[in-house]
Amino acid sequence: MSALARYFNAKGIPVAGYDKTETRLTQQLSEEGIAIHYEDIGAKVKGLVGNTDSTLVVITPAVPQNMEELVYLKEAGFSIQKRAQVLGEITARYKTLAVAGTHGKTTTSTMLAHVLSSTPEKCSAFLGGISANFNSNLLIEGSSHWMVVEADEYDRSFHQLRPFSSIITSTDADHLDIYKSKEALVQAFEEYGQLIAAEGKLILHAAVNICKDIPQLTYGIDADSSVDYKGLNLRVEKGHFMMDVQTPTDLYENVVLGLPGIHNAENALSVIALCESIGVSMEEIRPALLDFKGVKRRFELVAKKGELIYIDDYAHHPTAINSLLDSIRLIYKDTPIYVVFQPHLFSRTQDFMVEFAASLNKADQVILMPIYPAREEPIEGITSEALGKLMNTKVSVQEPEEVLESIKKIKTGVILTVGAGNIDRLVEPIRNLLL
Repeated sequence: MSALARYFNAKGIPVAGYDKTETRLTQQLSEEGIAIHYEDIGAKVKGLVGNTDSTLVVITPAVPQNMEELVYLKEAGFSIQKRAQVLGEITARYKTLAVAGTHGKTTTSTMLAHVLSSTPEKCSAFLGGISANFNSNLLIEGSSHWMVVEADEYDRSFHQLRPFSSIITSTDADHLDIYKSKEALVQAFEEYGQLIAAEGKLILHAAVNICKDIPQLTYGIDADSSVDYKGLNLRVEKGHFMMDVQTPTDLYENVVLGLPGIHNAENALSVIALCESIGVSMEEIRPALLDFKGVKRRFELVAKKGELIYIDDYAHHPTAINSLLDSIRLIYKDTPIYVVFQPHLFSRTQDFMVEFAASLNKADQVILMPIYPAREEPIEGITSEALGKLMNTKVSVQEPEEVLESIKKIKTGVILTVGAGNIDRLVEPIRNLLL
């Protein structure tokens, strides 16, 4: 939503909006001239909008249908569209390169945009996170016909897009409040894959099994011989995270990644595959990967002081947490790992309670914050305390102010804040404690 707001603002169109809580991002939007408020002001919203024939209202599924502002705008006859519809209309004017998947799409789409913007091809981009290279989630490049976009599977939003080509990073079960079953989720990805252009390609993780009738390239780390793009000999040398890359035509040794992590190595493979498929050479791709600085809240190294390292990450699904902790173990070896995790959504916690416990058990000590509800009402028996009882590592449940007191006592190791809710409010206070 913030990228869309920035897009229309950049076009000289007045933009106003609502958010539930104030964040650094909403503060930045305000500084850029976008009017943001944090209370449901009901019919008073008419003071922020134009005429019904000149105003577009854009909403996300997170907005409750009984929100008084929305009720007023509907009754007044304003044109109301979902975020995905608007994004689909804008990107239809470009050759769109989309990145879909139940996790990994934000970092991968941002990496793809960075690589392309580093080449003569250039690109515009709508991203789901703040690129550390661009310091924004929006990139407008008037000279390029390429558009990079994150394709969101929630509420089947990605069916509004018409990509030229697409990466699909994963189809792990998620959003079961919408899809009800993994089979229905996979079917939605199958239908999405069918939307790519006839001359385009699907770039699929080796574990994704869809769209067999569509031209595709596969990728994976240490994958079998049938996989098209393979990452080999993943390692850390002299502080550099690197791998060898086997493509259908060549072996490229010592490809250095600017962002560490097993999952980021896989993300890089998908970007290499897509870029090569549209004619970008490995000679152009390699230096851009090295220069990629990542995305805010995705394996973000926030602070380092002596023997203490602090990393913040958006992971909110068991598979993503597994990748995160496996990567930390690979990079930091025998260093103690402390995880502060805020579960996101009661429904997701209910669906993956056992899996969350298993993934978090990889840490030496875990602090669970209360579940972040977002758009949901509580579910009886689904709590952080219940999750903690399934774990066999050292675990406690704490409120944010208690978390800060606990972190003060840690003298050595890797501290991770993990989750997609408002746990990001702890990032600056923790940074300040360590620096």
